[in-house]
Amino acid sequence: MSSCVSNDRCGTGLTQRTRLASRTRLALRARVIAGGIALVIGSLIWGAQAIAQTRPVIKVASLTLPVFNPIVWNVMKARGFDVKAGFDLDIHAFPSISAFYAALATGEVDALVGGPTIFQKMSLEGVPIRLFATGLKLSDLVIFARDPAIRRLADLKGKQLAIDMGSSQYQMVAIYARAKSINLGKDIAVINGNFAISRAQLEAERVDAAMVVEPMATMISRAHPEWPIIFNGNEGWHEITGQEGWEIVAALRADSLARMPDAARRMTAALQDVAAFMRTDTDAADRIAVDTVKLPAGVLKEAVATKRWDFDVRPIAGTERKVIWDMFERAVAAGFVPSLPDEAIVYRAP
Repeated sequence: MSSCVSNDRCGTGLTQRTRLASRTRLALRARVIAGGIALVIGSLIWGAQAIAQTRPVIKVASLTLPVFNPIVWNVMKARGFDVKAGFDLDIHAFPSISAFYAALATGEVDALVGGPTIFQKMSLEGVPIRLFATGLKLSDLVIFARDPAIRRLADLKGKQLAIDMGSSQYQMVAIYARAKSINLGKDIAVINGNFAISRAQLEAERVDAAMVVEPMATMISRAHPEWPIIFNGNEGWHEITGQEGWEIVAALRADSLARMPDAARRMTAALQDVAAFMRTDTDAADRIAVDTVKLPAGVLKEAVATKRWDFDVRPIAGTERKVIWDMFERAVAAGFVPSLPDEAIVYRAP
């Protein structure tokens, strides 16, 4: 005897069973799809982590002042130029120039960008340094005077100059002065102070002139357009050597290079990307400087436009080696260092 009381009730039961089976199949299909998606996402995350883990980490020293170092590293990190070049940039900030260089000497960091003659001195003291790329030209270095009657460095004889005596910039000014038979500290009284203090001394009328670098130079020009620039590092260096010099170059520790043989090539590529970005998209670079080191808007853009901020990255092992070596020789002649460094200080790719 049929279990269906009527065809309608039997049909209804069949429909319900069909719908239940359909829902079961749909739920099973959804679970399969969800599992597949989860597997794909997991694979992508694992793959990204694996790629990140294969990138070397390069630790660099920076400064807490709104100067070249932090701006360059912040742009590199913000735009991902480090990742593009195949490494992860790890920025370590220091409040003073002495601590900044000490970090490279002790191996706390792998690399930094700094003064060629400071690196020369460190190399002679046994720090395993390898210079691999140029950076900022000497046009970044300027001296302002309060009195419009002071037009050149020689006019400061018998007057006071605020200047950071621990900086490579001081050495460049002293080398130029020596070539012009001017003795800093004797013919011109020297008041020691970092760039910010030197600026404050000039604004407070405690000194007659002050040495600063970009972007502070642009900030002073904006605030005091009547103050003359009596010395430009690039012009002065060209006057005594017939060629441009370098205020900032890039260095890596030799042991870091041994651990990361491709570090110099990768870092050079990333620095070149930063330099190109600053020239071609200066507005965006300016915004990064505003957001990271709190530089007033438009200052970096103006520094680049005036050519005082002239960031040009080239391998030192090429034609720039002669320029750097000439700087070393002049530092020896001026008495800043006792001798030339070992030629291994200039990195040559294996």
